[in-house]
Amino acid sequence: MSGDVKQPERTTYREAMREALREALRSDDRVFLMGEDVGRYGGCFGVSLGLLEEFGPERVRDTPLSESAFVGAGIGAALAGMRPIVEIMTVNFSLLALDQILNNAATLRHMSGGQLAVPLVIRMTTGAGRQLAAQHSHSLEGWYAHIPGIRVLAPATLEDARHMLPSALADPDPVLIFEHGSLYNVSGELPSTVQTVDVDHATIRRPGTDVSLITYGGSLPKALAAADELATDGISAEVIDLRTLRPLDHATVAASVARTHRAVVIDEAWRTGSLAAEVSARIAEDAFYDLDAPVERVCSAEVPVPYARQLEEAALPQTADIVAAVHGAVD
Repeated sequence: MSGDVKQPERTTYREAMREALREALRSDDRVFLMGEDVGRYGGCFGVSLGLLEEFGPERVRDTPLSESAFVGAGIGAALAGMRPIVEIMTVNFSLLALDQILNNAATLRHMSGGQLAVPLVIRMTTGAGRQLAAQHSHSLEGWYAHIPGIRVLAPATLEDARHMLPSALADPDPVLIFEHGSLYNVSGELPSTVQTVDVDHATIRRPGTDVSLITYGGSLPKALAAADELATDGISAEVIDLRTLRPLDHATVAASVARTHRAVVIDEAWRTGSLAAEVSARIAEDAFYDLDAPVERVCSAEVPVPYARQLEEAALPQTADIVAAVHGAVD
């Protein structure tokens, strides 16, 4: 029997995402991938490397440098019954297609009285920490989480990178997947058996009793590292991965705060108008009397992200900042 048991496979976040794309292309002829440099180049971050050779140019399509055009083409293909996966290199480029995403993809079901579905998946890289300066270091997923009519996913683990895509493709409405650039090289063991992940609920990555650390995406490893450090100080931190930013699973957050009575929200976006602000407001609205201290927020400095490494590190939330915020709430 032991010979039939499949052992966990060593892989990376990038490879897990690639395998998810490969499985989607194999299992459904309606699925195709398109975007800038996704074919011959293998993707700007190497996620689609080798897929052109395996599936051909009809299924893996290089596009012109026009985000509005190829996102619009993806919307049209979805309306026609296809299951397009559109890759936008980095989140800042998605602003060139914002009209298509906000005014078309997100609204067509509503404006057609439910007659038109747009089963479109848009993938893009987000986040800072890689010395790409103010051009390519944005964290704008909170902007998209503001928009009704779409689902916003932020896979932070190998399992989510590998297994979120099938649920996204099955959704009749547009789904945006934000992949933090710092995670692509993260490696670990991933079970080889096909699994599914829950894209409707946040998940507790580490249980705790003294404070709730609420985060998502590229900030999850920092929150987990902070929890390890806090444990040496005798503070038990519960780490919540929001996982899905729209619709936001506030019930899991509120239940955690009810147990720990303190909350620290970590968000790499700018503090003003951030997703952290939304989470904090919901805690204040629905869990105020469970709190023993004000909600703390750890966000990026309100500046364009610097290029110099030491300045970039100073501008972004770091493990030490999370630890300090927890001590401010607990001590």
